[in-house]
Amino acid sequence: KERIYVYMYTNTMFVNVSRQLHRLSARTPRSVPVVVCKTNQVELGARILTPILLQTRSLSGSQVKKTAVYDVHVALGGKMVEFAGYYLPVQYPKGVKQEHLHTRESASLFDVSHMGQVKIYGPDRVKFVEKLVVGDIQALEEGHSQLSVITNENGGIIDDTIITKEADHIAMVVNGACKQKDLAHFQEKIQDFDATLEHLEHRSLFALQGPKSMHALQCIINVDLSKMAFMTSADVEIGGISCGLARGGYTGEDGFEVSVDSTQAPELMKLLLDQDGVEPCGLGARDSLRLEAGMCLYGNDLDENTTPVEGSLLWVIGKRRREEGGFLGFDKIAEQIKNKPSRKRVGLMIDGPPARAHVELFDENQDTVRGEITSGTFSPCLKKPIAMGYVEKGLTKSGTKLFAKVRNKMVPATVVKMPFVPNKYYKI
Repeated sequence: KERIYVYMYTNTMFVNVSRQLHRLSARTPRSVPVVVCKTNQVELGARILTPILLQTRSLSGSQVKKTAVYDVHVALGGKMVEFAGYYLPVQYPKGVKQEHLHTRESASLFDVSHMGQVKIYGPDRVKFVEKLVVGDIQALEEGHSQLSVITNENGGIIDDTIITKEADHIAMVVNGACKQKDLAHFQEKIQDFDATLEHLEHRSLFALQGPKSMHALQCIINVDLSKMAFMTSADVEIGGISCGLARGGYTGEDGFEVSVDSTQAPELMKLLLDQDGVEPCGLGARDSLRLEAGMCLYGNDLDENTTPVEGSLLWVIGKRRREEGGFLGFDKIAEQIKNKPSRKRVGLMIDGPPARAHVELFDENQDTVRGEITSGTFSPCLKKPIAMGYVEKGLTKSGTKLFAKVRNKMVPATVVKMPFVPNKYYKI
């Protein structure tokens, strides 16, 4: 199969490509070019358009999977596109900007069933997971979760993951576009441990996000959510449906991720959407929300050639792990911790048109490339362009002045701290 990476930056091209590919993805059952990859917003007058920028692959309709709630998305008017091998909604009739703002003000429901849900059992489960990731799983309390990264022998990031420690197993959620690669990696490494791996292909996953998510969920759940801390989990019943519930998410807001048997996913989705203030939300707003929150998108901001130190994720490496190691790529990562990496991920405010992925960054003299943007969008909350990317050592300090080369024009960019919009995680 031929894979072509297409990056288009003019408004006109965005509009034409967006319309064409939405039409192909939604209506053509035979083998067609399908849009995969990351969401971008383009402002055109008063409208904000949201095509998917991408890698284009030749896939047959039968190869693209549908989540258990595909028909619910279609009934709600979702614009379906292929993402990570699944048909998912990029937006609903109200549009990306309104979905984004609604999430910040109320509560939104995302279908994230394309992501991989994994459980690891056995006496060596902690040792096995600590071989894969940089986090201190040994010290993680039962019922608590942490963000970590899966590394390779060179210290590069294979994927980022949420890990939850339960009484008899460890649960992991991995990215949909990476899950087959991750599972193959897990199966290879598990041979040296007394542990077993279960891929929960029969389960769906939803994310309920926003400041009113707790109120909406409390009306139909059998536990007191005011006593549930950020990054903890529990087995619950929602409207009588057995679910796994974790407090967290990908927007910077308070929220929950809900795992449910796929046979009951449509019923659960409709029940959640029936609650006051809850509206459906698509991939477009999910991308702009996570960027405002300063969160990475794997494949854009992180990859197998980027270490957690370079990715400004040193905080996910437990103190004990920094000293003892034991995970793949430890030597490279330890060296970077000691001597500093040659580049690092930073946040950027753009004084001009939005600067997207792969836009080059120059120093103040505008004659030398010093880095590259990996994600960029127009922030609906800040009403200005924001971005993140990698710059050389010595240019990472907040306030550093740079220039982004956008459509062959130099646009001022300033290094800033992230998140761009303050996080509002729940505190007991």
